[in-house]
Amino acid sequence: MALANPLKTKLTSLWARTLVMRPARLAGHKPVASITFDDFPKNAWTLGGPVLARHGVRATYYTAGGFCGRAVQGTEFYDESDLTALAAAGHEIGCHGFGHQPTPTLTDDELAADATRNREFLRPFLNGGVPESYAFPFGRVSPRTKRFYTSRFKSARGVHPGINIGRVDLSQLNVVSLETRCWNQKAIEADIQRVLHSHGWLILYTHDVSDTPSRYGSTPQMLDWALGRLTAARIEILPMREALPVALGL
Repeated sequence: MALANPLKTKLTSLWARTLVMRPARLAGHKPVASITFDDFPKNAWTLGGPVLARHGVRATYYTAGGFCGRAVQGTEFYDESDLTALAAAGHEIGCHGFGHQPTPTLTDDELAADATRNREFLRPFLNGGVPESYAFPFGRVSPRTKRFYTSRFKSARGVHPGINIGRVDLSQLNVVSLETRCWNQKAIEADIQRVLHSHGWLILYTHDVSDTPSRYGSTPQMLDWALGRLTAARIEILPMREALPVALGL
């Protein structure tokens, strides 16, 4: 099933955002933050991992099984040893769809097959368990696909900009980008301060980590700066699966 045109895609995404599938109210007891990586380029671990380790931070790596051991359009992706290493270090392995396809382009049967395939691919790296956190590939979502994933994961994350305060939709959480294409230190600092004072949940995301990143990635220095500012603000940084109960006050 293909989307007819960009306008339909935009309208479908807008409609999906207005349909709250899993409403929740954040407790507001304390601020919390999460660092997330989409697609899982290899250098998000080999170069990003040491930056996280210096700050004592664990992140969420949203993993698409179909990228394992591959290079696609000049990007080298993770391999099984990377998954083993990051899991051993306490990072979270999240789900990003096996084929990394925009979910509205898939039929219900294709969605189910893709979800099952990625779950089974990730199971050995989760000690036989299943991923708890999901991120929509390309941030593309429709009411139909949003409903599909809401029943399968404790949280789902989009790419809509913003922080999560008060009433939220756990089936499409907001994010703040660390990507070079929209890097803005003043805006990120303002978001950190807003989360600090409102006791909300700040979810930061990027893709590759390199001294010469893609427009969707970050340099190690950018990641280091963001982690440093969160630490200076005394905001706890946790993987998505651990930040969720903190944000909800459970």
